[in-house]
Amino acid sequence: MATEWLPGLAGERRGATKHKRLADGIIADIDRGVLPPGAQLPPQRDLAQRLGLSVQTVGLGYKEAERRGYLRGEVGRGTFVRSRVTERADRFMLDRSPTGLVDLSIIRAAWLDAHEQASRALMAEMAASENSVWMRPCRPIAGLARHREAAARWLARLGVQAEPDRILVTGGAAHAVFLALATVVRPGDLVLTECLTDHGVIGLASVLGYALRGLPCDAEGVLPDALAEACAGGQATALVLVPSLGNPTGHLAGAERRRQIADVARRHRLFVVEDEVCKPLLDTELPSIAGMLPELGFFATSFTKSVMTGLRAGYLVVPPQFAMRTTSILRVTSWSGVPAVAEMATRWVESGAAAELLSLQRAEIRARQEMVRDVLGAYVAGRHPLSLTAWLHVPERWTEEQLILALAARGIAVTPSDPFVAGGEPRGGLRVAIGGRYTHEQLRAAFATIRTTLAQVPPVHGVAGIA
Repeated sequence: MATEWLPGLAGERRGATKHKRLADGIIADIDRGVLPPGAQLPPQRDLAQRLGLSVQTVGLGYKEAERRGYLRGEVGRGTFVRSRVTERADRFMLDRSPTGLVDLSIIRAAWLDAHEQASRALMAEMAASENSVWMRPCRPIAGLARHREAAARWLARLGVQAEPDRILVTGGAAHAVFLALATVVRPGDLVLTECLTDHGVIGLASVLGYALRGLPCDAEGVLPDALAEACAGGQATALVLVPSLGNPTGHLAGAERRRQIADVARRHRLFVVEDEVCKPLLDTELPSIAGMLPELGFFATSFTKSVMTGLRAGYLVVPPQFAMRTTSILRVTSWSGVPAVAEMATRWVESGAAAELLSLQRAEIRARQEMVRDVLGAYVAGRHPLSLTAWLHVPERWTEEQLILALAARGIAVTPSDPFVAGGEPRGGLRVAIGGRYTHEQLRAAFATIRTTLAQVPPVHGVAGIA
């Protein structure tokens, strides 16, 4: 416990209450490293006495820092400094693949020889053509007219009917989700999501200053009754969710579940940000939640998980009344999507190459998921035949941290539950991403190593690393 630590009260400023100044002081010490992740703060009564503040003021200060993602309160234990989501993500999701490591920590589309050939052919075609049409313009901000028209055709394949003037071309689905949330959410607002959700949404809470609450889920994602209960107090502003092949569990919301979610959102005037980066992978038609909410729904997708990982062109469909506002946020944050990448996506949509590569992607993922079923079946807690991930049980004798280290020592990187927990404690699990440029032999061997490791009794703490 940081018993000797005393926060400084940030300097007086207009409109700042004592508890906000206390929260700012706590956050400043965390950012400077004075309070490291996991440090326990003094009890509220003790700190109040030492600072000459009321217990209520200290309690509100702790709550404010918790709301902003810097602290976590545990009933019966106290208040602790949270690991920042970016730190947790960096620790478990590698941004590089060291030699010899099978990196299953990042969701990527599968990469086959066909992808290599198609990308080379596309770049050669673009190099040989007149490029001033898409390289020279810096407007319109929302995307060139031809790019948005191609987007409308691609979105129609996903069951989303949208006029080009409601579509923004973005730098991927994550960029699109950021723009949607920045449009409707203000600091201090409550945003709802899945109990285990994409780590990007958790990180955005720190950037945009909203409070994030995870909702109970089942194999189809958010439970409608839990959503209705969370909305009953009138405090929630938005729901952000991944209905199709959700990260990290691979859940899939059926048509009726989507209608139920839309009904709750409509009753409570709740904005819905629908992150459908994986929906193109589905081979069945399912309705868009945002499409059922023309005044409240935002729909985001891209090509990165379904066609090619590096094709970071995304599309955001916005309600008509927000077209100008969202475009202005796009302008001040990145000016626009990248026209050259949008041109690549547009050419593949127009030629049919995107649809062909998507078909290849589905077939490859099915084959890889069959290996997951065959090799890891006993440990699989959640998967879908078209998902780029598998969610595994952690045997009671293991901790997630132990498993991560044990697998890393065997040349395999996977991801635990921690980066995906939207509040509360980790619920236990390992995410195995099955994309990337790996042969079936490499993946089967990696899955077999994971299975063998899960079946082991863990070593005595620290002994395994002693030479």
